[in-house]
Amino acid sequence: MKKLPLLLFLWAIFGYSQEYFPINTGVKTSKNTTTAFTNATIYVSPANTIKKGILVVKDGKVVNVGKRVNIPSDATVIDLKGKFIYPSFIDVYSSFGIAEPKRNRNFGRSPQYDASRKGYYWNDHIRPETNPHSEFNFDTAKAKALINAGFGVVNTHSEDGIMQGNGLLVSLSPNSSEAYRVLNAKTTNHLSFSKSKKSGQNYPTSKMGAMALLRQTYLDADWYAKGNAKNKDLSLEALNQKKNLPQIFNAGSYLDVLRADKIGDEFGIQYTILGGGDEFERINDIKKTNATLIIPINFRKAYDVSNKFLADVISLRDMRKWNQEPSNLAVLAKNGIPFALTTHKLKSPKAFRANLMKAIKHGFDKTKALEALTTIPAQILKETKVGNLNTGSFANFLITSGDIFDEKTTVYENWTLGNKNVINDMGITDITGNYSLTSNGKNYELLISGKGKKQKAEVKKGEKKLKSNFVFKDNWIQLSINDENEFLRLVGKIESNKDSFNGTGEDNSGNAVTWTATKKETKSDKEKKGKKSDKKSPEVVAVSYPNVGLGNSVKPNQQTILIKNATVWTSENDQVLNNTDILIKEGKISQIGKNLSARGAKTIDGTGKFVTAGIIDEHSHIATSAVNEAGHNSTAEVTIEDVVDPDDINIYRNLAGGVTSIQILHGSANPIGGRSAIIKLKWGENAENMIYKNSPKFIKFALGENVKQSNWGDRQTIRFPQTRMGVEQVFIDYFQRAKEYDAKKKSGQPYRKDIELETIAEIINKERFISCHSYVQSEINMLMKVAEQFNFNVNTFTHILEGYKVADKMKEHGVGGSTFADWWAYKYEVNDAIPYNSAIMHRQGVTVAINSDDAEMSRRLNQEAAKTVKYGGLTEQEAWRTVTINPAKLLHLDERTGSIKVGKDADIVVWSDNPLSIYAKAEQTIVEGAIYFDINSDKQKRKALKAERAKLISMMLKEKIGGAPTQKPSRKHKILFHCDTE
Repeated sequence: MKKLPLLLFLWAIFGYSQEYFPINTGVKTSKNTTTAFTNATIYVSPANTIKKGILVVKDGKVVNVGKRVNIPSDATVIDLKGKFIYPSFIDVYSSFGIAEPKRNRNFGRSPQYDASRKGYYWNDHIRPETNPHSEFNFDTAKAKALINAGFGVVNTHSEDGIMQGNGLLVSLSPNSSEAYRVLNAKTTNHLSFSKSKKSGQNYPTSKMGAMALLRQTYLDADWYAKGNAKNKDLSLEALNQKKNLPQIFNAGSYLDVLRADKIGDEFGIQYTILGGGDEFERINDIKKTNATLIIPINFRKAYDVSNKFLADVISLRDMRKWNQEPSNLAVLAKNGIPFALTTHKLKSPKAFRANLMKAIKHGFDKTKALEALTTIPAQILKETKVGNLNTGSFANFLITSGDIFDEKTTVYENWTLGNKNVINDMGITDITGNYSLTSNGKNYELLISGKGKKQKAEVKKGEKKLKSNFVFKDNWIQLSINDENEFLRLVGKIESNKDSFNGTGEDNSGNAVTWTATKKETKSDKEKKGKKSDKKSPEVVAVSYPNVGLGNSVKPNQQTILIKNATVWTSENDQVLNNTDILIKEGKISQIGKNLSARGAKTIDGTGKFVTAGIIDEHSHIATSAVNEAGHNSTAEVTIEDVVDPDDINIYRNLAGGVTSIQILHGSANPIGGRSAIIKLKWGENAENMIYKNSPKFIKFALGENVKQSNWGDRQTIRFPQTRMGVEQVFIDYFQRAKEYDAKKKSGQPYRKDIELETIAEIINKERFISCHSYVQSEINMLMKVAEQFNFNVNTFTHILEGYKVADKMKEHGVGGSTFADWWAYKYEVNDAIPYNSAIMHRQGVTVAINSDDAEMSRRLNQEAAKTVKYGGLTEQEAWRTVTINPAKLLHLDERTGSIKVGKDADIVVWSDNPLSIYAKAEQTIVEGAIYFDINSDKQKRKALKAERAKLISMMLKEKIGGAPTQKPSRKHKILFHCDTE
């Protein structure tokens, strides 16, 4: 036995040493590696099948394949009659053989604002120069697991950073050397939204920051490529060198697939994108990307819902995803979206086949499955010699007992570079099935299950299971049966007929016996003979838009709507119209008057009801995946538009409170924050369709405690500014730099495009408006003076809780105030706040709005507006303007929305009562002529969701009772963003 390892070692040396390398350990010889496989059904590719074909391989490659092939005289011939050959699978997204980077324990002790590397890009998370070849270490154990799952080739890379470097194409050939295993040392270029673990550099702290960083990097790479940079930058050089490689972006969810594609479109790059398995939720949007996807199949387990109280914490969305995820591949395929499959995110490749079989049961086509594992990954990699068995391709192939995507099929071998890797011994006959066993005048049922050498059996007499012992080795069966303490010992050899076998044995008295086992015809056997299967596909609950509780089964459409006989608060010059009709057509307010009619219109009886313009929240943080980019003291390059979250349930809740438009503001982590997103609350639409078309340009500035980090903890003391004086200098410095940048740009001289300075220059050029987080009067005065120094006006002071102290100066400057109705003393710098603030500013002629800055408060802004009647004595109409036309004016949208006027957008709310009353409910909320909230429909939705939840719980209980693995219920806590949320 000691000789075998030595022989393998010598074979590895001689068999896999390069032919031009000298040998000093023995005689140099060549090994004949020609092998011919005959009589097999060969899948040369998913579209090219040869029955009773011949495959000839030599030196790790296919030298011939076809029906009639001349077999070389020196070839080893293997007869595969009844067997199938498929190309081995390709995992195009892997980190095989690359050690996972470890996070430095020193990170986080104090913030790191600058890069730690010299000669590279200014941000450590941009690492396109990374080449995994220098880090690669072949992992034999992991290779075996992948081989057993059917994979022969992986495209591996270092999964670390926003730009991660290139990929490495590796054959999973355990007995080869790197000289043969590495098929291509530079295949792909990899990107993500995640920072590197190798650096603690702060920026970016958000997804929108990562997107801005990607944009700036591409711009800088172009600038560098044109020879304009004064310095050498190894990162930008590498990025330019790799720009023609296939670009693979790790997104990880449908939302981030769309975000990644948006970046690619801006720079003319068509990414191949790693999805998250939830693409079915927005399949039409995914299709529009025209991207080839890479899809993980890490389907979640059913939740253990046996405990009612624990089950109550599981969201309906998570329950749905358990049910819907296995249908994702079928949905993608039916929509013509090309994709490859990956083992990414699986704890072990062992789960890959089971999950793939589950997807096939959910309607995934088998041919599409083979394409997703062979030809499409090869196309992504632009590699013609993998993923197929054409002449000249690498000899990576699987040998199976039948259709590779049939649950009963046994995968025998996975050949990589012409080397055999045994998964299940092909010499072991598959005898699984149910048999009628007769011996010594007695009848038994023999049930054999398992695969290969792991085949096992149980014996039944009638319904009773008998104790037995079964051994199957070298095609010999040994079976002992204990039948009520009378023993039978049987032995027999499996010949060519697997459906019937026999042998001899001995009974309890030592008498010789004979026995016969005959295979029973099962239901599936009968179906194969022509009877149709009545087996149904698993039930999949319907997708809603968005795919959460209270989502729409069908997206709302514009309608012709006639509201009759209502009390109308127009928000136009305090005008109130009694017993008035409003006609809505094509998303606009078409007519206002009495006794209006319109053929085919949906009629809403407004008798006893109030109709107003939709509420506008000037300062909101709902419907976003991020709120602060805190990595720098200025982040004007980031935009909330990149991270709008159309699935946020708070959109629906705001509609239920009569809100139709919001400005999603960046937080207050820095003096100069990010750009805003102004959206309409079109529940069920995608992010792009929510954002106002030709939206006015806004940016968030901030003053006070947050920006100087006085409430960030003792370690956050090194970023400038740390004082209110320093905040002023930040503004002056950036405005001066932007002014100089803009002058150079307009001069026609070559310039490095800087997204941050472009944005700030827009402010100076009066093309972008500032909404500034503010509290203390001294700072409010300061920013107005800085603005006047650079010849522009601040648009809005938000919060502005000391606005009453400087209302006259605000009026003179021309700035509006968006404030809280009655917040005060919740931190030191608001100790002087008073609830009369809004009324005082209003009476000084300042345009005043009441905002929320809070996901809960935004649901009752009508009541917040009512507080201005109590605190300050505003009239009802003046109060109502603070949440309708006034915020519209502050957002420069008053020509489009904010009041009821012919020609404006039909953003309208029907209230049950006076909208300032605590008893008032929004009964219908209409956005651009489509009803996005209806109080009666809401009741029906809740009833339907209760029934759906009960159905899903029943399905999961069935899974658990059936023995399927489950996971513990877990509550997901949704973060509600505010200005200071990290």
